[in-house]
Amino acid sequence: MNLIYNIKDKPKPGEILLFAIQQLLAIMAATIAVPAVVNSSVAEITGTATQLSSAAAIFGAGVGTFVYLLFTKSRSPVFLGSSFAFIGSMISAFTGAYSMAVGYWGLIIGAVMAGLVYVVIALVVKFAGVKWIDKLMPPVIIGPTVAIIGLSLAGNAVGDITRSSVDGGSVYVALICGLVTLFVTIICSTYGKKMAKLIPFILGILAGYGCASIFALIGKLTGNPALTVINYSAFENMKIFSVPDFTFLQGSSLKDISGSYLVTLFSAYVPVAFVVFAEHLADHKNLSSIIGTDLLEEPGLTRTLLGDGVGSMAGAIFGGCPNTTYGESIGCVAITRNASVISIWGAAALCIVVSFIGPLMAFLQTIPNCVMGGVCVALYGFIAMSGFKMLQGVDLNKNRNLFVASIIFITGVGGLAVSFGPVEIRTVACSLILGIIANVVLSREKDETK
Repeated sequence: MNLIYNIKDKPKPGEILLFAIQQLLAIMAATIAVPAVVNSSVAEITGTATQLSSAAAIFGAGVGTFVYLLFTKSRSPVFLGSSFAFIGSMISAFTGAYSMAVGYWGLIIGAVMAGLVYVVIALVVKFAGVKWIDKLMPPVIIGPTVAIIGLSLAGNAVGDITRSSVDGGSVYVALICGLVTLFVTIICSTYGKKMAKLIPFILGILAGYGCASIFALIGKLTGNPALTVINYSAFENMKIFSVPDFTFLQGSSLKDISGSYLVTLFSAYVPVAFVVFAEHLADHKNLSSIIGTDLLEEPGLTRTLLGDGVGSMAGAIFGGCPNTTYGESIGCVAITRNASVISIWGAAALCIVVSFIGPLMAFLQTIPNCVMGGVCVALYGFIAMSGFKMLQGVDLNKNRNLFVASIIFITGVGGLAVSFGPVEIRTVACSLILGIIANVVLSREKDETK
């Protein structure tokens, strides 16, 4: 891909700020969704509400990304945010504890356990190299897997683009606002000049937010609440400056943690870490194809794993959520063709600053679902198409390649996922594992076309 800004390029300070805001907007919705889902799920199961903070999750994502960038020597332009794969694990940290205060420590301990899995794998890679990974997961596996990452999120994007953030809000108004966001984004990215071409998501989100605000004003003037799809409640009782509810401040004494509880955390977090490792590989292969540099070689898989694992630990101390590399961030790099790592540094710093400023957090939280859905249609689509591009050099006339790719696509699009207690092997991981098994089983196929 022809990049406008390469990894080591340094845009002007004003541009860096805009690029950082764009990355923040791209990852924001998913990052703050994880603590919200855990809070509601734990309350439903136990009857007691937990207080995981969206602001703390944003702060933790910023800290985790800093750690990742340090380990990767600023050579991998991707942001780390709250991982959806660990939602079940995080719920188990509370439901397996005899008090909510112990559960907060469980989030941190569980994240440390998961992070150590990455550290162990990184040490194995350090001594064994990465060639075995290329043999285990050639393009015929990685391409469809990356495509499935985007396709598996398609339902979320379509669901959001027609969803109001207010009960009773019109689906059609939501769709209009979402489509305004989408088309402003793609027009700016395709036909924009200079900065407009580099910040299409900011312009798209502002256009969608403005459209939703106009409908809300019309609804208020005409007495038609259905026209309102934007929820301004985050601005109520808002403080100008506030310290986020960091996870490590909410835990009880470590003496309250029992051996059986540690076993519960181990069984909930460690298996999931091995599953997320597969997604880590797919994300970095995808990003490598976008920026034209093999990240598994430089800075190296050992460094990306250490950055992801230790960054996850650091992020969870503050926000409770283990972090992972974000497809939204990679999609942002692909669409804007801006791979400057300084933009990621800026986004991480911005996350930390924004988490303390009430009006900014409120604005981010009031961006309507339909507006973010419009952005995600483009982001997830680019992720899927990146995977298809990886298949261009694969000979699909061979039965081996045809069957491997077919299995990954069908199980991925079909949404195959399995659970073992608190451990869930999600769709992407299931498809990848089945693809690897099929590739090994068919490894004796002769070279000639069948």
